[in-house]
Amino acid sequence: MEFRLLGRVGVISGAGELQPGPAKRRGVLAVLLLKANSPVSVDRLIGALWDTAPPVHARTVVQGHVSRLRALLDAAGAAEHGVRLLTRGTSYVFEVPEALLDTYRFERLVRRGRSRPRPADTVADLTKALALWHGPALDGTAPSGTLRAAAQALEEDRLAAVEALAAGYGRLGDAAGAVAVLQAATEAHPLRESLAEALVGALHRAGRPSDALDHYHRTRRLLADELGVAPGTGLRRAYEAVLRASGKAVEGRRRSGAAGAVAVAGAGGAVPRLLPRGVRGFLGRDAELAELDRATASGVPALVTGAPGVGKTALALHWAHHAQSRYPGGTLFADLRGFGGVPAEPAEVVREFLLALGVPARELPESAAGAAALYRELTGRRALLVVLDDARGSDQVRPLLPAGTGSAVLVTSRLRLGGLAVEELARPVRVDALAPAAAAELLAAAVGEDRVAAEPGAADRLARLCDGLPLALRIAAAQLAARPHWRLADLAAELADEQRRLALLSLDDAEESGVAAALRSTVRGLAPEAVRLFALLGVVPGPDLDRYAAAALLGRPPAVAAEALDRLAGAHLVTEHAPGRYAPPDLVRLYARGLPTDDGALLRLLDGYAATALAASLAAEPGDKPCCALPATAAPDLPVRRFADRDAALRWYATECDNLAAAVAAARAAGHDDRAWRLAVLQWPYVVWSVRDDWVPLLEQALAASSRVCDPDAESRVRALLGWVLTRAGRLSEALTHLETAPALAARAHDPSSEAIALINLAVALDTDGITDTSLRHVTRAVRLAREADDVLTELLALQHRTNQLLTRGDVAAAESCTAYALALDDQGVTTGLGVMRRATLRLSRGEALLALGEREAAERCVRQALAEATRQGFQEGVNRARYQLASLKGAVVPQTRPGGDDRSVLSP
Repeated sequence: MEFRLLGRVGVISGAGELQPGPAKRRGVLAVLLLKANSPVSVDRLIGALWDTAPPVHARTVVQGHVSRLRALLDAAGAAEHGVRLLTRGTSYVFEVPEALLDTYRFERLVRRGRSRPRPADTVADLTKALALWHGPALDGTAPSGTLRAAAQALEEDRLAAVEALAAGYGRLGDAAGAVAVLQAATEAHPLRESLAEALVGALHRAGRPSDALDHYHRTRRLLADELGVAPGTGLRRAYEAVLRASGKAVEGRRRSGAAGAVAVAGAGGAVPRLLPRGVRGFLGRDAELAELDRATASGVPALVTGAPGVGKTALALHWAHHAQSRYPGGTLFADLRGFGGVPAEPAEVVREFLLALGVPARELPESAAGAAALYRELTGRRALLVVLDDARGSDQVRPLLPAGTGSAVLVTSRLRLGGLAVEELARPVRVDALAPAAAAELLAAAVGEDRVAAEPGAADRLARLCDGLPLALRIAAAQLAARPHWRLADLAAELADEQRRLALLSLDDAEESGVAAALRSTVRGLAPEAVRLFALLGVVPGPDLDRYAAAALLGRPPAVAAEALDRLAGAHLVTEHAPGRYAPPDLVRLYARGLPTDDGALLRLLDGYAATALAASLAAEPGDKPCCALPATAAPDLPVRRFADRDAALRWYATECDNLAAAVAAARAAGHDDRAWRLAVLQWPYVVWSVRDDWVPLLEQALAASSRVCDPDAESRVRALLGWVLTRAGRLSEALTHLETAPALAARAHDPSSEAIALINLAVALDTDGITDTSLRHVTRAVRLAREADDVLTELLALQHRTNQLLTRGDVAAAESCTAYALALDDQGVTTGLGVMRRATLRLSRGEALLALGEREAAERCVRQALAEATRQGFQEGVNRARYQLASLKGAVVPQTRPGGDDRSVLSP
């Protein structure tokens, strides 16, 4: 019979493993075994099972567990092995021969192994001791503080045994054996410095100095990130020993005038090779590698920049491993930890470089200035390759640049480091996300070509969901490798869930290297406004934003927002895909959505869009009445772009079209219906200028929003615009559903201009199948309403359609009279926009009427004037119609059919 605590708590008998039962019963067994052959009170057992106040019947529960354990042991014949579970007053005693406890056998083997004089015997005993472990100590017990503390104490004993075993392998001269023992332990306990120290030394003795250095830097980053401390003396000494051994041997010394200066022989002997090993499975990047060749050949530092996780370090190391033979002076490498913990101090790195260059530790200059001077002296005579990874600022890099002209420098950073480019002429080498083909190749290298070739579409989808980032793709590949029964499509479906994507792109044993961690470390240290704007990126509903949208989000002036955007772009957290327009990658947006944010940010953004759309509508159609005002609760100082003319306004609408559509949807989802309908109807100048089918869903959302706010004017305007769009799309029955309702809604709101527009749009739809008395009455009423409201542009619109109706009916005299009246109206000197378009259209209609009345010369003058106005305005349908009429005039033939006028000139919201 055997009792186990070093793994899952249990009992092994000749018949096999006994099943003690639930976690609390295993906890009772564990406490009794830990105090074997000693009394354990019921109160102590209760305290071990419950961290908080125990239940009322805790004593009865413990007694029940003990009773069942006793029955289990009796059934297994425990008494035959000298095992008894006894009750003594208010305590229990678990009588058991010590040899049956795995903890006793472990301790005995460890003590004996430590005392053995021969290393081979030490290794044998400690190996046997560690073989007794079958998992984490006290596994399967209730998660109480008492049991966790006991398990931790046992784990400490195991780790001490591991370190002793590694030392035994070291005395045997078996460095590879020591590495094998230590690696598994350090993976489970990455913050235990004694293990890291032993592994760095073992790797060095095994002939793997680059792996030793790599492990030291990884541990240093973890200590800084998790505990905020630097490596201790022992780990530091192990690291410096690797540096010294990797450096060039000192062949001669000379003392200069400067006290403490050391000169190292130049050409002969060993040279430092401090590069960590490169990333396995490096693929592609031919253009970037060629650019590194060109940059280093020109004698300036190469600055490798890009987003977190895009593969900057992998590129730099890959190039450096292939190029280091060109630099006989050696290769220096430093992880500057710009975004991975406490940034390295240049003086600290200079000290490491001097050790690697062969300067004995006892002869290092005491002052930072002295060390820097010595570094410049030593590097001035060597052709070195210096790789400075993960820099946060130019000041961190400059002191580490070698003095010699024959040296090359590679710097990697998530920032643009403009100072380095200006002062050192550093040449940027931008690393972008992988193209789909390269991403698929990376996946194939990790999980097998057959697996990827079987699902090319899923591979492309995975690449998109990972934003083409090698880090994300490698983690995705690791997920697939760990789940060989999964298809690529299965993982793609999981990653498509935005709530889980970032969690899936982090590995349990490498969380510090996950996508979210990389983004978190990048943001840390940015200027406060940039950090705040980054957190607000998750609020942005559309694909991109400019400084005005960013200013609205922040509630700050556009100049402040522009600087914040530039800093985010400099950190590659957003991409400036067009001048002044920035887009965050999907993974950045998802990460930002999980950050604490400003509750008012979305509302500010919506109002910022609305205010700018209002300004654009007034610039696009000067002289026209605004179709709506901003909500009364909107901030009075919203950042608004100014528009020089109609073309600038229309360009803004075209650029922001997707953002405005997304803003309408976001407003609806957030319950801001009063913003949603405004954001839709304020786009009316672009709607009528660029008619397309996808306006219908947008306006249907606006209609739902206007209905919810119970505003008849809002609903009237939306229905009038939606009905006109449906009319243009040939969906007449749907259009009439909205257009027949709109005038009455406007009348309820006591807005004569809005009612006039609704009547005109209804008449346009009705006249599609021929002029009717009903549509004539609608237009007549619209003329009267606009006149009463002193709304000249709307009156011109009504008269324009009235003229079209009269011409279609053949009443040319009435049409001529109507145009004469309309063209005599004062439209307040409007020289662009709807006023000009409507006047041009009216002139064309007047030309038709004059020609029909036999006044050819007057008709030609009228049409030529219309042509000039339409050309200046860019009113192409008017230009086409004028040219047609002029061609008809040359033949002195009255046209039997008229080309259709551009309905865009007959609409206003």
